[in-house]
Amino acid sequence: MAQAKITENTSKLASYDAYFEMVQNRKKLPRNLQETLTEAFAKIPVSSFPQVPGGKVIEIDAETSIGDAVKILSESNILSAPVKNPAAQSSSDWRERYLGVLDYSAIVLWVLEGAETAAAALSASSAAAAGVGAGAVGALGALALGATGPAAVAGLTVAAVGAAVAGGVAADRGAGKDAPTAADKLGEDFYKVILQEEPFRSTKVSSIIKSYRWAPFVPVATDSSMLSVLLLLSKYRLRNVPVIERGSPFLKNFITQSAVIRGLVGCKGRDWFDCISAHPISELGLPYMSADEVISVRNDELILEAFKKMRDNNIGGLPVVEGPKKKIVGNVSIRDIRFLLLKPELFSNFRRLTVTGFINTIASATHDATKAATPITCKLGSTLCSVIDTLASKLVHRIYVTDEDDDEVVGVITLRDVISCFIYEPPNFFDNYFGFSAQEMLGK
Repeated sequence: MAQAKITENTSKLASYDAYFEMVQNRKKLPRNLQETLTEAFAKIPVSSFPQVPGGKVIEIDAETSIGDAVKILSESNILSAPVKNPAAQSSSDWRERYLGVLDYSAIVLWVLEGAETAAAALSASSAAAAGVGAGAVGALGALALGATGPAAVAGLTVAAVGAAVAGGVAADRGAGKDAPTAADKLGEDFYKVILQEEPFRSTKVSSIIKSYRWAPFVPVATDSSMLSVLLLLSKYRLRNVPVIERGSPFLKNFITQSAVIRGLVGCKGRDWFDCISAHPISELGLPYMSADEVISVRNDELILEAFKKMRDNNIGGLPVVEGPKKKIVGNVSIRDIRFLLLKPELFSNFRRLTVTGFINTIASATHDATKAATPITCKLGSTLCSVIDTLASKLVHRIYVTDEDDDEVVGVITLRDVISCFIYEPPNFFDNYFGFSAQEMLGK
């Protein structure tokens, strides 16, 4: 088992190397300019980076329920937050105080696994609505769920899931509901369960932070260099980097990819930034991801499939396309899962809801059809400065590159790509700076 884990970690680290090597091969920024910038970032201390809004890092207690955690993220307008261990708040070691980082990505994984489990239970329990005896329902439910499925991994018992979902359907049995109709109520019944019933109501953040550890907790010290942060956010695929003062277990800052992009906007007027950002993205080698590498979702596919694609490919958003030429007509992101959790009454037909239907429902609920439906795009002739401005002002994590004629998606530029554009990794920097412990954390 230990050897398998080492192999998995090594493979993940190799994927980081592969991405950065691809970037270095495709980007066209002069090498001497890259070296100058890299050396400059290596001399800038992390302590000089602006503090989070309000000056205090928002943390989530591991004992917080999933529903409350979603509300905290949504109300704070953030995508992630460090998770603190209530049993170790007196500890002076950050390794004991913090369990990891919770973000919408982890919640999506948990929700999708739970939705599939609930769907199995609901399909079994719908047999009861069609007239099958309660004893058979229990047997079918146990068979469909299994004792070692993802729900069990998340700390949810098979019996509890089956009982909660089956209970919601059985209550309507007298109304003559048939099995297909019962199954179609997956959205309504599942989200009622997830927010109100057991075991979901009492499921804590600690349950999913261990099972769905998409965002490892890899802090840097206030006297570390900004180069280390930029590399963690680009090459090593972290969306955020916690900052801790040496000798203290408390978080001093929380640097995200978005915050770095906003920081780049503030560099306007400086020679090095203006020199680079004035170029069209095509002259800088962007987008690094070509048209055939972009993962998209058709507008007539189910929204559940869109979230599954994000989960399976470890990405935070997809362009919504239509037609054989993949004309972009919208976009969906992992953050959109909050609408399913906070407004479950809007998605009673979730099992049949298409991507277009999902986008239109959000537009209707938020009274902002333009913001919900309009994809964020640029052209190959757009300047890097305009791309950075758009990413920062629109508060998005990616911008889709389209051709000049029919809005066909020809590439995507992520926050990670923009950060990678300005730096490279000096020889042996990872081994010398991060060491073995960080390798272990990054490989998780």
